[in-house]
Amino acid sequence: MKLGYNEIMIVSKYFNDIKDFINLEIGVKRFQGNMERFHFNPIPLDKYSKKLFHNIEIFHIYNKKDKIYNNRRIIKKVIWYKVSYSTYLQEKEQGNECKKIEYTEEDRKSYGNTIPSEVKSLGDYCFGYYNELTTIDIPTTINKLEGECFIGCTSLKSINIPTTITKIRYDCFLGCQSLTSMNMDNLQFVSEERIFMNEPVLISIETPNNLQIINGKNIFKKDINEFIIPSSINKLGYRCFNGCLSLTTINIPTTINEIAYKCFNGCSSLKTINIPTSVSKLGNDCFSFCSSLTTINIPTTITSFGNGCFYRCRCEKELKKNERIPIDCFK
Repeated sequence: MKLGYNEIMIVSKYFNDIKDFINLEIGVKRFQGNMERFHFNPIPLDKYSKKLFHNIEIFHIYNKKDKIYNNRRIIKKVIWYKVSYSTYLQEKEQGNECKKIEYTEEDRKSYGNTIPSEVKSLGDYCFGYYNELTTIDIPTTINKLEGECFIGCTSLKSINIPTTITKIRYDCFLGCQSLTSMNMDNLQFVSEERIFMNEPVLISIETPNNLQIINGKNIFKKDINEFIIPSSINKLGYRCFNGCLSLTTINIPTTINEIAYKCFNGCSSLKTINIPTSVSKLGNDCFSFCSSLTTINIPTTITSFGNGCFYRCRCEKELKKNERIPIDCFK
């Protein structure tokens, strides 16, 4: 199949470097002028590359430090990095678009407890120590709860966690002593230490001390070693099994392709684990402080090793013999 102008434009949208665009036009004569056809910048621009994309009408800002260029052609800006809700409102007034909107503590104090539909994440400390909060329904537009989001909400009694959530950061519900009821549409498993939920990214929270009811039913906490990870899961998320002291072994299904940041951090009783060949990425500190871990296989499919992923593991000495594993994995 011979690629035409439209097809090569679609392909080149995913280039990461200006050199790729230049090489395409130099190497294939019929694709000369490809950059001129773009009405938006598919990559961040500098003073050199901006001259090659001179028909831009919509300027995309990918990172906070990106250089912003203004000219009479540009009618709109699209911001891809995280901004607060108040910043989003300012940009909206100017006709611009924001892709990652976070509701911060300052936003909540200014605009109230009802989470706007445009928001994608709740920021650090967003509802922290807000003692008047008794219940909250997190909308399905939210995909992330940042650290200490509801810390110290001593009057919070119930909360709904939607299936759209793919990350819940540290101490999110710490000190929520009145939290007795939770609703989650995609509950996977409840143990003494953690509650597991959602798919295709498996996430978890520490089991609140006074929690009694999940989805309208009394909770029954099971032995973590009985948990069978469903085949519908393709990623073990942020701190998923973090601090599960009673976990001794677990089967990772062949549907898993990534083990995220601190996934098994501090699982001090974990003795053996089999990583399937479907896994290509290990996050930072994912097996750190697994002080009983003596048996682990490292398939050749793993191409990305996170820093500290085997720090203070009992098998550290043996793993250091594997030349494929970077030295930073043990720091």
